[in-house]
Amino acid sequence: MRRILAMLVAVFFLTSLGGGPAIAGQKILKMSTTTSTEASGLLDVLLPALEKDTGIKVKVVAKGTGAAIRDGMDGNVDVILVHAKSREMKFVKDGWGTQRYPVMHNDFVILGPPSDPAGVKGSKDSIEALKRIAAAHAMFISRGDDSGTHTKEQFLWTKTGLPLAEHVQALIKKGKEVKVRSKRPADSDKWYLSIGQGMGKTLTYADEKQAYTLSDRGTYIKYKYGKTTPIDLVILFEGDKLLANPYGVIPISPKKYPDTQYDLAMKFVKWLTSARGQKVIEDYRLIGKQLFYPDAIK
Repeated sequence: MRRILAMLVAVFFLTSLGGGPAIAGQKILKMSTTTSTEASGLLDVLLPALEKDTGIKVKVVAKGTGAAIRDGMDGNVDVILVHAKSREMKFVKDGWGTQRYPVMHNDFVILGPPSDPAGVKGSKDSIEALKRIAAAHAMFISRGDDSGTHTKEQFLWTKTGLPLAEHVQALIKKGKEVKVRSKRPADSDKWYLSIGQGMGKTLTYADEKQAYTLSDRGTYIKYKYGKTTPIDLVILFEGDKLLANPYGVIPISPKKYPDTQYDLAMKFVKWLTSARGQKVIEDYRLIGKQLFYPDAIK
């Protein structure tokens, strides 16, 4: 009896240390990605299909694109899946990633309360829409988290030609202070609020305040049609070419980090951009609405 007990204890310790067969055979990829891929529900269908086809499990860290890119620069992950193309290309140019692979796209939309106090509906383009919000001093909620959505929002404000002021916001990420620098309309303290949160929380807060905000379409659809208590915000402007929202996947460079699981990352990339992976993306629907459109397979 004592020999059996001793053997069971030994097996327990071996498996706890990673020596068990169930653990040794696992392929676990670390990925940092934008909150929109998680909040929209896409990862809930994409990753199980990946594991079924390839055996690859993915450990996901969902955060703003800027933070996801920093994860890649710090060597904390094996691959990033984000949506700020200019920043992605710089990431590759600077040697942190091997190559940017186009994956999918949707678009950004300008949301607000049905009453539309700033008269955004009917704007000729997204720039005019933001100008109307600024002119009315209507409350606008910004993610303010250095995400792809936040990057797009700042780009649009720059295009308005309005006077802008630099703003520095301190955010706490995993117990560490991170300073996010951004630009916002000058003299907007009473109507522009930067909350330093992901898309889901930004939508919820904007809904509570009946304010305007910028959102990716996928997450908006999830919160408008996929929640038991849907948000009241409505799309007031859409369809501008400036609101395009492409996503790319980038393996971390093994030259920068020799320990990165580059081979596993490339298997993930090849599956994601294959006909199979692209079909999973294309087929993902919420209440019959398509959230993402594949870019790797035309």
